[in-house]
Amino acid sequence: MRIRIERVGFADFDMDLFHLCKLFYDDADVRFEGRPFEDGEPDLTIRVALEIEEADDLVRVSTEAREAEGGRDWSGSYERTLSSRTGEDTRRSLKRALGAGLVKVLEQATGLAQPWGTLTGVRPTKLMHNLLLQYEAGEAERILQDEYFVSAEKASLLSEVAVRQLKVIPDLYTINEKEVSVYIGIPFCPTKCAYCTFPAYDIRGNNGSVDAFLEGLHYEIRETGRWLKAAGLGITTIYWGGGTPTAISAEQMDALFETLHASFPGMDRVRELTVEAGRPDTITPEKLRVMRKWNVDRISINPQSFTQQTLDAIGRHHTVEETVEKFLLSREMGLDNINMDLIIGLPNEGLKELRHTLAETEKLLPESLTVHTLSFKRASKMTKNRDKYEVAERDEIREMMEEAILWTAKHGYAPYYLYRQKNILGNLENVGYSLQGKESLYNILMMEERQTVVGLGCGAVSKVVYPDETEGREKVERFPNPKEPYHYNQAFREYTEKKLDLLERAYGKERLKR
Repeated sequence: MRIRIERVGFADFDMDLFHLCKLFYDDADVRFEGRPFEDGEPDLTIRVALEIEEADDLVRVSTEAREAEGGRDWSGSYERTLSSRTGEDTRRSLKRALGAGLVKVLEQATGLAQPWGTLTGVRPTKLMHNLLLQYEAGEAERILQDEYFVSAEKASLLSEVAVRQLKVIPDLYTINEKEVSVYIGIPFCPTKCAYCTFPAYDIRGNNGSVDAFLEGLHYEIRETGRWLKAAGLGITTIYWGGGTPTAISAEQMDALFETLHASFPGMDRVRELTVEAGRPDTITPEKLRVMRKWNVDRISINPQSFTQQTLDAIGRHHTVEETVEKFLLSREMGLDNINMDLIIGLPNEGLKELRHTLAETEKLLPESLTVHTLSFKRASKMTKNRDKYEVAERDEIREMMEEAILWTAKHGYAPYYLYRQKNILGNLENVGYSLQGKESLYNILMMEERQTVVGLGCGAVSKVVYPDETEGREKVERFPNPKEPYHYNQAFREYTEKKLDLLERAYGKERLKR
């Protein structure tokens, strides 16, 4: 679908307009005025005009769309005041107005209603929290519907999730003053899944010595622990991710836990310790004993699907039977808080296959369940070879999501965190569900960006959160470690020093005194 956008009164926001077009046309090739198509004229031409009346603090957007074949056309207008109740700056306000104008016309042209309205970001719940700082939940929902064109269903979902998060972490808005969370990235997997873009390397490959990587990780843990003690900061949650942390040996895991307990302050006060044991083929009795020894209170065993043909197609070299076997083994060995991840829209899967997966999940009933919608991530094997993978259409994807929603409610699970991704099928969302009291604190803190997360290990990203007191909102600064084990092994000392310098700027002595 070739789409030309003609801008009047502005010369910015190209990527924002492009992503909104992609919500309606999966194959959209969007060009702006002055950049012609090499293979013909546009199928759809959109004219977006922006007018600002500064005297009245008003912005007005007029949008027209005309198709080449058939000659049909559509038009619409949208206006709003620049003074926003959500505390956003003028640029954000203009972006939202332009998005609203474009969405209104494209909904007419396609007959598609976008449940998330003009929102294309990863963290819509973060917006809801900003609104809840000023309004009651009902009013916040109304603002999302009236000003962002979010459907009543999605606005209610955001409200439910945010309110539950505040019950689970009552100090969510102030926790960053006294504690941080820690993410530990283990970059190795038995194989790489077709949809994956995480830093994950074959543990049997030549991407850098595992022993050398672990030497660097031990160093990072010791130095970070020393800094945390000096800064007087506690630790809320620790999350082992990757990759697959359980790809390393039981002995290597045990040694890391020993360094953690020797280095980090207040390990007895950490609220949650999670190990992502996502690949069932990496779980052994010895590794489970290590986790029990060090009081790991939450693990994740991820089937993604209970259809063997699907697992084979996406490169997960474990069997359905192995998932069940390792889940039951974990239960027998005393791990009583287990999460499972499922993915809606995997290749060749429709409603029938999802119902089978949910029926098999029902036999196990993990304490929490994250329901992902497949996203075609730019660097994944699946995206690079998209013509080889047949996935469900938009309507069936939404039907599958509705099936998952009904199933979780029936079995006592409630949503507690939510995020979205670019190129996600059906323009839907990923939702974490849990039984009461089994929510992942780390998932909430990481997704809502209300607390600094210190990333250790290969591919780990530190997110340092410090208040912007002029606006009363958070400023987030990212600091990524090297993604490849070889480069991490060469530079872990340098990166540790830079990261601690960043933390020092955010948590200096003057701030800690407050």
